[in-house]
Amino acid sequence: MTRQLVIVLGDQLDTASSAFDDFDPKQDVIWMAEVAEESTHVWSSKQRTVLFLSAMRHFAIELRARQTDGARWTLDYTQLDDVANTQTLASELARAISKHRPKKLILTAPGDWRVLQAIRSVALQASLELELRDDR
Repeated sequence: MTRQLVIVLGDQLDTASSAFDDFDPKQDVIWMAEVAEESTHVWSSKQRTVLFLSAMRHFAIELRARQTDGARWTLDYTQLDDVANTQTLASELARAISKHRPKKLILTAPGDWRVLQAIRSVALQASLELELRDDR
């Protein structure tokens, strides 16, 4: 069982984020997902979307390469074109919770109220504590 599922949103690509303050690669899993819902909710140019997804994918590579005390960081990452991708943040998070069965969710406060409400709803449905951390 996973101790903490650390949620990293596409605009939070920073290993110095408060979400990683007590990260233990032996017990914790990082979760990220590219979903159509977030790519289309607010209009943006194709170039901006490509740049955003590229940044997420490069950060995913960086996370997979990280080690702490000899243990590799575990990342559960869903790409936009993954066959099983349900294309919404909430349903992808629910799938990750089902897969990893964490005791708690960790999230650096998002800037989007809608996203926070979606994550809170999934946490509530899964009867999981959602620890919301300050965005430094």
